[in-house]
Amino acid sequence: MSTHAGHGHHDAPASAPVHAHAHAHGPGGGPATDIDWDVLGPLLEQEAELNAAQYEEAARWIAALPTAPEVRRILDVGSGPGVVSCLLAEAFPEAEVVAVDATPALLRRASDRARRLGLGDRFRTLRAELPEDIDTLGEADLIWAGNSLHHLGDQRAALAGFAALLRPGGTVALVEGGLPTRRLPRDIGIGEPGLEARMGAASATRFERMRSELPGAKREIEDWSALFSAVGLAPQGTRSFLLDLPAPLDRPAREHVIASITREREVLGDLLTAEDDAVLERLLDPEDPQGLHHRPDVHLLSARTVHLGRRA
Repeated sequence: MSTHAGHGHHDAPASAPVHAHAHAHGPGGGPATDIDWDVLGPLLEQEAELNAAQYEEAARWIAALPTAPEVRRILDVGSGPGVVSCLLAEAFPEAEVVAVDATPALLRRASDRARRLGLGDRFRTLRAELPEDIDTLGEADLIWAGNSLHHLGDQRAALAGFAALLRPGGTVALVEGGLPTRRLPRDIGIGEPGLEARMGAASATRFERMRSELPGAKREIEDWSALFSAVGLAPQGTRSFLLDLPAPLDRPAREHVIASITREREVLGDLLTAEDDAVLERLLDPEDPQGLHHRPDVHLLSARTVHLGRRA
């Protein structure tokens, strides 16, 4: 497993900006072996930084639960470049945080980030492929799985593996679902209205293709509370956290939207219609007055959902 969402989420599973990103699959949904992490790594970091307030709010929610034990060790499973790992280290100042990922280039970025933030003494990285290496992760009081579970074929078995790693009273924070990211109005004045909805449908098709090709893939009803109960964890609640950056966007957010839609167009490939692809070409053209570089109506709106399960 190598999810690197920077914790980008899969947008439930509609939009695939960077989310197609580090799902690390090629345009058809199969594994990609030619990903340039020097290019994609900064994009993942930028996405996670834009969403930092959501993650900080989620961490505060977890820390304030009346059933929350002392958090001494945190596993960030599918950590990517470590933005959320570092936020967790700041939210739980007594805890050791372990960023777990399968991609060395992203783990190096995570280590570098932790050093820059002065967190190096409580932060380490662990290269691991899941589910094979789950027994190497060690015990934890909090396991943060940020859109990583859906990269594992047997999600129930993986969740049971996480549950087995928890110390008594420990919590799994599962980031799955949410709402599709929206960056444009329904009618943008060029092409057929509803471009992002159609891109979302293409992303959903690609996501199902990805899931079906995973080793040991098993279909599960995505009732996460029921899955917690099935593996012996007590559901502790579900909350969604909003990112709402209205138009007009500042430069960093606008550049992120441009980069993510560029990536999305690449990975969706022939799942897009020729007309929609032509519209995207215009949107991504820096010289086009109707493009993303100049439009006053570009915004960024998304919601991420966190599900908690506690070991008795």
